[in-house]
Amino acid sequence: QVQLVESGGGLVQAGDSLRLSCAASGRTLSMYAMGWFRQAPGKERGLVAAISSHGGITNYEDSVKDRFTISRDNAKNTLYLQMNSLKPEDTAVYYCAATPASFTIVFTNSQSYAYWGQGTQVTVSS
Repeated sequence: QVQLVESGGGLVQAGDSLRLSCAASGRTLSMYAMGWFRQAPGKERGLVAAISSHGGITNYEDSVKDRFTISRDNAKNTLYLQMNSLKPEDTAVYYCAATPASFTIVFTNSQSYAYWGQGTQVTVSS
């Protein structure tokens, strides 16, 4: 079992930055592919960014490319999402997710992930 706890969300203004963290316990993350997803009211949960278990492969949803950066520190068992130039349309609950995977696998479908955090709210005002 892997337990995931997100932190770092909050209320910011358009153009600001936030850094989300996802701390894992129960297993070392070095053998898990991970991702950040978000869900806005009335919308389905969708991919923000995903990263392979060793961190060498990443994938981003088109609207966040060049603004968001996913990274991980396996020694600290922590996943990060650096969010810059935030827009009101980025407002959502952000979830981190993990699933066992080999080094070169990145998953973009939420159904591929076995473990989920409880989510952290990000609100961007205009």
